[in-house]
Amino acid sequence: MKIPEHAKKVFEWKTFDTYQWEQEMFDWSMKIFEKLKRNDTIDIIAVSEDWYIYILEEEHPGRPLFYGLVWWTCEIWEEAIETAKRELLEETGLESSDWEIFWTYTKSSRIDYDGYVYIARNCKKIKEQELDPGEKIIVRKVEWKEFIDIVADPKFRVSEFALDALRYIYLWKEEELKKNILGK
Repeated sequence: MKIPEHAKKVFEWKTFDTYQWEQEMFDWSMKIFEKLKRNDTIDIIAVSEDWYIYILEEEHPGRPLFYGLVWWTCEIWEEAIETAKRELLEETGLESSDWEIFWTYTKSSRIDYDGYVYIARNCKKIKEQELDPGEKIIVRKVEWKEFIDIVADPKFRVSEFALDALRYIYLWKEEELKKNILGK
């Protein structure tokens, strides 16, 4: 459920804004509902020209090492695909002209934002990384089996994607998932 138009913004913060509104209950009583709002996010499954997948090993201040896909929060003025292209280039030095939206997640019933997962195929290295001062990122190029092992690792950050990918495997549809991601 999105935040209703009649909701009032009661707090404004750097990352989250808080909205409240009155909601009628099933017994016709009224209750105050509350929801946070933030910018949408992107994750990118970056695939090389020779069908390897790029995984990031990341460290940030105050956070232990984790594995993930290229990711970030969309700027208010950017479309999700624009954020994805910019972040792929900044965090990895890779560029792609072959983009596809893979999945969209509504990550929380209490926070209003969407998470987009894109596939960027035929990625080519065109420059060096441009990392923020709070980022240490190692880009690894892995084959499919190692990719799935990393997705199943508790240190993998994109839990919604991991759950869906592992569901494919559990249902004996790994080849379908592999074809959808690699495009072959």
